[in-house]
Amino acid sequence: MPAPRPTRRTLFALPLITAAWPALAAAPKVITVLGDSITAGYGLPAAAALPNQLHLALRKLGVANVVRAAGVSGDTTGGGLARVDFSIQKDTDLAIVALGANDLLQGQDPRRTRANLDAIVKKLRARRIGVLVAGIAAPTEVGGSYAREFNAVFAGIARTHGVPLYPNLIDGVARRPELNQPDGIHPNARGAAIIAARLAPVVAKALAAKR
Repeated sequence: MPAPRPTRRTLFALPLITAAWPALAAAPKVITVLGDSITAGYGLPAAAALPNQLHLALRKLGVANVVRAAGVSGDTTGGGLARVDFSIQKDTDLAIVALGANDLLQGQDPRRTRANLDAIVKKLRARRIGVLVAGIAAPTEVGGSYAREFNAVFAGIARTHGVPLYPNLIDGVARRPELNQPDGIHPNARGAAIIAARLAPVVAKALAAKR
């Protein structure tokens, strides 16, 4: 028995069904990491650097994502403020602000660091871009009062603007020679993977909260 010929209504319906299929797939979330040499992947191939490692870690959590690297080696919070408008594109769902390490190395006044971060977050929120602040912890060798004031900057910014905080970007990696390059400052591939694995759940939560 021959198969029934498609009706005119069926023929018109097929393209409509086909056209709807792409809409069923979730669009990947765009994450941009505004930072310094660590997020620029200093000393590492792009595949082993933090942005790609974060992309892979988020994918393991079931988050469809694109991670863009917007790190500049040597950048301070002042440098980040100067370029935030063009470094973070308008389609970004979440910006990870990972600046401050070079402010610390240069001994900048924590009040200046806080003012710069405050301005960065304000600019991003005015553009309706989600923000996650990734801090850096001052080592114990730094003077006690300076370290306390500097470390308080990141929590203060997150609290003021009501954005999530990842207190110390290099937590679990700092001061571990096997996880860092010979300079003892920049993570190697293993270190970057650890940072990404710890950071990914916080990023995923921030993305979910933004919906």
